[in-house]
Amino acid sequence: MRIGIVCPYSWDVPGGVQFHIRDLAEYLLKLGHEVSVLAPADEDTELPAYVQSAGRAIPVPYNGSVARLSFGFLSAARVRRWIHDGNFEVLHVHEPGTPSLSLLACWAASGPIVATFHTANPRSRAMLAGAPIVASAMEKINARIAVSEYARRTLVEHMGGDAVVIPNGVDVGFFSALEPRPEWQTPADRQQDGGTIGFVGRFGEPRKGLSVLLEALPAIVAARPRTRLLVAGRGDEDEVLRNVPGHIREHVEFLGMVSDEDKGRLFQSVDVYCAPNTGGESFGIILVEAMSGRAPVLASDLDAFSLVLEGGAAGAMFPNGDAAALAREALALLGDPARRSALRDAESEAVRKYDWSVVAGDILSVYEMVTESTARVTAENGGTR
Repeated sequence: MRIGIVCPYSWDVPGGVQFHIRDLAEYLLKLGHEVSVLAPADEDTELPAYVQSAGRAIPVPYNGSVARLSFGFLSAARVRRWIHDGNFEVLHVHEPGTPSLSLLACWAASGPIVATFHTANPRSRAMLAGAPIVASAMEKINARIAVSEYARRTLVEHMGGDAVVIPNGVDVGFFSALEPRPEWQTPADRQQDGGTIGFVGRFGEPRKGLSVLLEALPAIVAARPRTRLLVAGRGDEDEVLRNVPGHIREHVEFLGMVSDEDKGRLFQSVDVYCAPNTGGESFGIILVEAMSGRAPVLASDLDAFSLVLEGGAAGAMFPNGDAAALAREALALLGDPARRSALRDAESEAVRKYDWSVVAGDILSVYEMVTESTARVTAENGGTR
């Protein structure tokens, strides 16, 4: 099948949507499909062979983050040319309600369109204000996918219509097969009064919640004085540590941006993986990755996180934004190896439904449904759509 996938966000600034599109494209390529991805990207960005750049993106504040989008006459022309040259059997656009390439692709396309909605924001003024603008594009979409029930609810409330829920995918085998890095593990002589906590994310964004974890760290260190926090991701380290007491800073180690392999090794190495996010999460792909890497997970009780952690059966949770509760739960996990082992076993079961072998199969079923339906309608109309 010839499949075109449109990414609305800049490829050179990785995020959950970009990772989802990358992994989906690569899995479909392994299955023998022809796949082309169109995405914004700077000229000097090294792109995979299957990705075509639509030009540079413009940063726009959105949903507690900064979305880098591409819109305008030049972008529209590039979208039309890519669609024409690709002659796709199905076009899969992501976040078509966002003023970027996916919306332009919906306006330009004439064949079957599948759309995936990632955003979960029940009070989005931007989506409410933009709904009339994107209405004509939404009418052309043949099938809608939401990555979670909360993303589906946001779609229904802001744009109408409905969607089938298909979660984000993860290569579970990739993360489960990696080996830990000894320097990131807790040494034997520190297991009684220490431990290693991991955090991965763009820690410069307040909604990722690192400030909540750092607020909890003094209480954790007071009870287990040889505890350390490993932070991987992008952000201003000095700014993050500005309000952290000096004696606590030595317990925090910044790893910078890490590869997928090292991210997986981090999950395999830590005693607890903490996701203190405060909002704006539609799914929780980082939790699934951590669970695939057999890291006992401690997360804020966001609805999306609770769904992934099966209400607490596959991970510990604490009230969103409550640093004292985070500290209590972290100490309970660090002091209970048997519970951590039980969580690892529960996680191994819980992540199976998120493996790409399952998720990509469900997405392909949607592709086949819309292409067959479109072909049938075309035939009934005498060869015109």
